[in-house]
Amino acid sequence: MKKSILMVAGTLLAALLAALLAAAPAMAQKKTLAVVVKGLDNPFFTVLGDGCALWNKENASAEYTCLYTGPASSADEAGEVQIVEDLINKGVAGIAISPSNAPAMATMLKAKAPKMPIMTIDADLAASDRALRKTYLGTNNYDMGVLMAKHLKALNPKGGTVCMQLGNVAADNINARAAGFRDTISGKKGIDRLKGEGGWTEVAGCPLFTNDQIDLANQQMSDVFTKNPKLNAFILVGGWAQFGPQAYAQVTDQVMPKLKSKELIVIAGDTLPPQLDALKAGRSHAQIGQRPFEMGHRAPAVLIDLINGKQVADPLYTGLDECVPTNLDKCPAK
Repeated sequence: MKKSILMVAGTLLAALLAALLAAAPAMAQKKTLAVVVKGLDNPFFTVLGDGCALWNKENASAEYTCLYTGPASSADEAGEVQIVEDLINKGVAGIAISPSNAPAMATMLKAKAPKMPIMTIDADLAASDRALRKTYLGTNNYDMGVLMAKHLKALNPKGGTVCMQLGNVAADNINARAAGFRDTISGKKGIDRLKGEGGWTEVAGCPLFTNDQIDLANQQMSDVFTKNPKLNAFILVGGWAQFGPQAYAQVTDQVMPKLKSKELIVIAGDTLPPQLDALKAGRSHAQIGQRPFEMGHRAPAVLIDLINGKQVADPLYTGLDECVPTNLDKCPAK
């Protein structure tokens, strides 16, 4: 009797082991949907990655998994290109890219001619290279610049001097915002530098390029405030300086009387919690917010549609939020 029980138990154990071994390859063979950002050191992209993580949680039984990745530093443009190339070589199912250096990314994509669907997220390729990707998911960056200009006009209709702070020189999304701002504030299309158009002039040494570095962004702001005591507006086209709240507070401390009197206007991109705290404290006058969580959460579904040959609109815009002191209780939109 005891021998029979042991034989039955052994048979059941063997069957269970066989089932687990059979299931293991399937579990290990989840197809990868990669979301590659400019840098893991940027809190904006951390929020985008949270969207990717939620998709995984909501789709635990799916045949796909969302992989959030990128170079450790946002300044590592070559590293981002290499990560995407490695993913192509591995044969992942699809890739969503926020290209830091759009021309360099396009050059690699042309050389590799990947078979899997490629889309852009947050930042696009240059207009001449957009046939290399299937769609763009993210902010209408030109419109983001337009809104920055409209808020500046409302706060200071007379004009004056302005400094714009940009990110990487070759980032298409940042350049689109700058174009939207200049076109709107000047009333003319195609202005590459403000020289009195619309009453606004860019000060010497501007625009600034942060290379997406928080410490550099704050140092640049401080230097500009020191060298230009009569500056009328500082436009953070992205939120870099504000991503370091302590440093940003120290920098804006030196101009707080001007901020309070609106002799100096600060308008910034994005609406992460530290940035809304800065707005509430009077350290900025308007925050034009993107929706990074939505980008990361939607990207896997868009890639799956592309993999399955479905028609996908191009572009796919995620909307903008306009946060000012009077609507902070309702901004950003949920």
